[in-house]
Amino acid sequence: CMLTDGLVSAYLDELAQQRRQSPHTVSNYRRDLGVLGRLVGELPGNHRFDTIQTHQIRRFIAQLHARGLGGRSLARMLSAWRGFYRWLGQRSETTQNPVDGVRAPKTSKALPKVLSPDEANRLLDSSSDAVMEIRDQAMFELFYSSGLRLAELAALDLASLEDILAGEVRVLGKRNKLRLVPVGSKAREAVGLWARRRGEVASAEQIALFVGQRGGRISPRLIEERLKRRALAKGLLTGVHPHMLRHSFASHVLQSSGDLRAVQEMLGHASIASTQVYTHLDFQHLARVYDSAHPRAKRK
Repeated sequence: CMLTDGLVSAYLDELAQQRRQSPHTVSNYRRDLGVLGRLVGELPGNHRFDTIQTHQIRRFIAQLHARGLGGRSLARMLSAWRGFYRWLGQRSETTQNPVDGVRAPKTSKALPKVLSPDEANRLLDSSSDAVMEIRDQAMFELFYSSGLRLAELAALDLASLEDILAGEVRVLGKRNKLRLVPVGSKAREAVGLWARRRGEVASAEQIALFVGQRGGRISPRLIEERLKRRALAKGLLTGVHPHMLRHSFASHVLQSSGDLRAVQEMLGHASIASTQVYTHLDFQHLARVYDSAHPRAKRK
């Protein structure tokens, strides 16, 4: 059903080698193109990639939507297919791009889940003297204090320690964009305590700020597991993850300041549209206050 497996492999190789796409992105494209190959193979007759028409692409999307795939997944899949056909056209392997003009069905955008300020305080309330708990406290305080992404925190090196203790952290975010974010007093205190104990577990040549029990750089997966364990121990909802602390940081700062542009800058969002989701969370908070306080809004 495919033109050749070699063309797909060549396209994915170009994504990885020349366009410097991440292994995760290349893996997603490989899977999405595999789905397209199976759908082409299910068509009656002897179809190949270069014989597919736009109406058949629309039919594929309708089939996948009926099987339960949401709008975001389908949009990503269409993007992978569209890019592949564009690449085929540049090499004269096809004369048309049947994916052009096809859009994924819209799905309602779920608001990010956040902790309340009380829940965040409960999560971060710790008095343990165990070195791994001290490390966890420093990591979780930094997440909530500065709105870091999981990968950004895991990538921090010892070289950043001086800046953090001085009240700021430099991180390299998406698209290699460098940003400077303030660090609150609680996080500075927690990181300082971890810095004094880090030598008990870190390998001699290790440059990572946060390390695991074996002395090497801590993995993102372990950070997620430690946060989930802490949340369960504190009686919080299951499913607490590092990005929830980032969401909570953004929501709480916006509720207190109302400064959307400042929150955008601290989160490292390229577009303010990405940050505006937190205004909806803020409105939900105001709506709850209104419902509980306004005499004509109270339910009898």
